Amino acid sequence: MLIVPEREIADLMTRDAAFDAVEKVFAAMASGDAYNFPVVREAIGHEDALYGFKGGFDQAGLTLGLKAGGYWPNNLEKRGLINHQSTVFLFDPDTGKAKAMVGGNLLTALRTAAASSVSIKHLARSDSKVIGMVGAGHQATFQLRAALEQRNFEKVIGWNYHPEMLPNIEKVANEAGLPFEAVDLPGLTEADVIISITSAFAPSVMAEHISEGTHIACMGTDTKGKQEVEAALLVKADVFTDEVAQSISIGEAQHAVAQGLIKETDVAQLGAVINGTIAGRTSDDQITLFDGTGVGLQDLAVAASVVDLAVEKGIAIEVDF
Repeated sequence: MLIVPEREIADLMTRDAAFDAVEKVFAAMASGDAYNFPVVREAIGHEDALYGFKGGFDQAGLTLGLKAGGYWPNNLEKRGLINHQSTVFLFDPDTGKAKAMVGGNLLTALRTAAASSVSIKHLARSDSKVIGMVGAGHQATFQLRAALEQRNFEKVIGWNYHPEMLPNIEKVANEAGLPFEAVDLPGLTEADVIISITSAFAPSVMAEHISEGTHIACMGTDTKGKQEVEAALLVKADVFTDEVAQSISIGEAQHAVAQGLIKETDVAQLGAVINGTIAGRTSDDQITLFDGTGVGLQDLAVAASVVDLAVEKGIAIEVDF
């Protein structure tokens, strides 16, 4: 079995490579060449942690495996560790033998940012100039860096539950040569593209905060009960997702579906837009919403890419197993 430690990931996986891997796996999912296994996600009753498994099988790429991990909200304050912790395990689909173990923390950040970035490429207006960020934690910086590569943005605005964290995204904006402005929630109406990346269990973004023509990527809701945006927004928007089954059960769409505001058939796969089998944005005043629940196949795709690069560069560790 090969091991690629977390410390090696930064030198192996780039934003471009993550984007390419995620876009391809979304397309494979929509065409039926890859599928995700049911997600296990539970509060473990210790350290307020959420822990679970996401896995799947890509028949086209012959990639089989799972990611184990979750969210430990006290890590940063108590231990100086990031709150999201995960490891990816890959298996040989021909034999079932363990093939590789890969550090999943940076990969998770890169693949999550790649997913919203893919949605911006395929759903946002081409003339988008202002990007809004809801959330300013560790993951938000990855989201913003990736998103800025998709359109010629001229300004970044942001809101966070804890305003003292907004300098995190202001720094990214300034590095890109863009002005940053902290706004209240109604100020989000200025944005052409919005990324929400929080761990909230109550909505902060209301339907009235979103202007016509906006694309919003909701990237924080991946567990029953979590919610970043008002359910009524999903009625106003055309809703796309990575995996429909997850969107309506643990994603942002769970609330609108439970309230009878939309149906499962109102949620479309982003991969189908990528493949050209359905339309994405059809007008400049259309609101599009991407419900990024995070699927196991994303993790497997970027992890498999990292293993290949680690072997190529001679830095993968081989152990008997």
